[in-house]
Amino acid sequence: MTKAELIEQIVQTTHIERPAATAIVEGVMESIRQSLIKGENVYLRGFGTFFLKKRAAKIGRNITKGTSIKIPATLIPAFRSGIELTEKVAKQVKVK
Repeated sequence: MTKAELIEQIVQTTHIERPAATAIVEGVMESIRQSLIKGENVYLRGFGTFFLKKRAAKIGRNITKGTSIKIPATLIPAFRSGIELTEKVAKQVKVK
């Protein structure tokens, strides 16, 4: 599902105007983005948690030059689904 499809589904299920639904989706995404930038986790009970995950420093290889490079440690955004979401998906979706 794309962001546009999500907005369309919100319009269909809630009968609110498209600009309002777009503003809501954009607002939620921006709030999550700003919280992560501040280093805060975002907990959505029954859905999941957005958090920062530390990626360790490592040595990479530039294969075109045959040299090693240091890749510094960094924080990356991650998502962990909640138990309720995981259970509902497991009941509804069949493994192919």
